Amino acid sequence: MSEVPLPDCLEGQVVAFRADASLEIGSGHVMRCLTLADALYEQGAQCHFLCREHPGHLCELIEGRGYKVHRLLPRKETETGVDADFSPESEPAHAHWLGASWAQDATACLPILTELAPSWLVVDHYALDHRWETAVLERLSGPRPPLLVIDDLADRHHIADLLLDQNLGRQAADYRGLVPEACQVLAGPGYALLRPEFREWREASLSRRADKPRLQRLLINLGGVDKDNVTGQVLDALTACDLPDALQISVVMGATAPWLEDIKAQAANLPWSTEVVVNVDDMARRMAEADLAIGAAGSTSWERCCLGLPTLMVVLAENQQAIAETLDDAGMADNLGMPAQLRSLSTRWLALTRPRRLARMSEAATSIVTGNGTAILCHTMREVTQEACRE
Repeated sequence: MSEVPLPDCLEGQVVAFRADASLEIGSGHVMRCLTLADALYEQGAQCHFLCREHPGHLCELIEGRGYKVHRLLPRKETETGVDADFSPESEPAHAHWLGASWAQDATACLPILTELAPSWLVVDHYALDHRWETAVLERLSGPRPPLLVIDDLADRHHIADLLLDQNLGRQAADYRGLVPEACQVLAGPGYALLRPEFREWREASLSRRADKPRLQRLLINLGGVDKDNVTGQVLDALTACDLPDALQISVVMGATAPWLEDIKAQAANLPWSTEVVVNVDDMARRMAEADLAIGAAGSTSWERCCLGLPTLMVVLAENQQAIAETLDDAGMADNLGMPAQLRSLSTRWLALTRPRRLARMSEAATSIVTGNGTAILCHTMREVTQEACRE
C-alpha cells in the first residue's frame, strides 16, 4: 500500500487567531498577526480572528483585509461577578488588557473555536497563558490543533507547540521551563514577522543609503493609536531643533488615533513641509525613502532595521524598554527614552543626526533583519503539520 502524501502547504486549513488591539494595547499584536495571516492565506489557509471590542479595536481593519472577525463583547457587557478561577497573585502582569478573566475569555472563545475546528490556533496576547490555552484546547472536540504563541516577554507558562519571540537578544533558553520540552522556539529578530513589501524594498533602501546620508526626509510613527499624544510632543520638541529648512516631514498614524485631528492642526502650523497620513498601505516605501525615523520601540523596530532606516526611538510602554536599550547598546538605533525626556532633544539633535552616525546606525541595523521571518515561520508551521499527519 502506498503512503498517503503529506500536505506541503496549508491549503483549506483553518487558522484561528486570538489577538486584541485597543487604546492601551496598541495595534502591534493584531498587525503582526495580519502579516502572518496574509502569508498563510497565500498558501490557501482560511484565517479567522477572535477579538474583543475594546475601545480602539481594529475589527473593521481586519475585516477590510478579507478575514472573518468573531467579536467578543467588551467587559461591561460580559457576565459580572467573581470568577472562581481568578487570583490576582497568579495573573500575568498584563491581565487587565483582556477585559475579562482568562476563564471568561476561554468560555467565550470555546464555542467559536469548536465550530471552526481550526488546524492551528495562534495566540498573541500578553494577558493569556497556559491556563487559557489548556481550558480551550482540552475542551475542543476532535484532534487538538497545534498551538503557536507569539510573545515578547518570556514571563509566563504556555503549552505551545511552537513559540515565536522576535526580539533582539532573546534566546530559546529564555523559555526553558515556560514551555514543553518539545516546543520549538524561534527566537530573535531574524524571525520578525514582516510583510513581503519590506523584503522587496530592502535592496533599494540599502542602495540609496550607500551614499553619504543627508537629512531631507523625516518619518514619524509612534504606533497606530498613540493614546497619550506622544506624536504631538515630538512635533513640539522638533520646533526647538536645528532642522534643515527644506526638510520634509511625514507623520503616519492610525485611523483610531484619538489625537489625529489635533496632530493635523499642529502639522499645518509647522515651518517645514509636513504631511499627516492615515492607515497607509505603503509603509515600506515610505521607510525606504526616509533618511531618519522617530518611532516607538515596538515591533516596527524590525521593519526599520530591515530597511536600514536610522531611528530615534521613544519608549511608549514599560515592555518596550528592553528593546530600546538593546538596540541602542548595539548601535542600531538611538534611545531617546520616555516621552518626558523629549524636552532635551534640541540639545542632542545635531550630535544624533551627524551623517557618519546615521551611516553607522543603518549598517548595524541592517545586519539583524533580512525580511524572511514570516516565510520561515510558515515553513515551520508546515513542518509541524506534516509531523502531526505522520502521527
